[in-house]
Amino acid sequence: MRQIAALLFSIAALSGCANPGIVKLSPDTYMLSREAHGGIFASPSALKAGVISDAHAFAEGQGKVAIPISAKERPMGNGPAQWASFEYQFRVVDKNDPEVRRTSLLPPANVLIQKIENISPDIRTKDESIRPVDVYAELVKLDDLRKKGIINEIEFEAQKKKILSTK
Repeated sequence: MRQIAALLFSIAALSGCANPGIVKLSPDTYMLSREAHGGIFASPSALKAGVISDAHAFAEGQGKVAIPISAKERPMGNGPAQWASFEYQFRVVDKNDPEVRRTSLLPPANVLIQKIENISPDIRTKDESIRPVDVYAELVKLDDLRKKGIINEIEFEAQKKKILSTK
């Protein structure tokens, strides 16, 4: 009976950090995520170290180097099935790549600032600028209307007087 209990405990302990595998996000970017199912007996630092070492082993298997992009950890919760987890995103680059010399792991932003404002643009579809009246052109048009018989002599004189008075 003790042997069965010890066997079950060791199976549970070994499967406590199950690894779903490395997921390819883009041609050179990968993600590795793992949950610690050991509950209060699981070590968060061992979880992180295991994930990061697996990422480096994956890159070394290709003859390259793993450059960290981001890491996100979730501590163990208080309820059932709220396991601690660690997600690690990394790029696989050549050993001669300039990014290998200096890497920085930036935490994800937990605050997002949005600026939303209403803008009322002053759009005009017609030219409303004041133009000087071309008296000569207006009189020529008026005379043309009179010659074509569209307006009579009285209307012509009234419009002519109006044009000359606006100057």
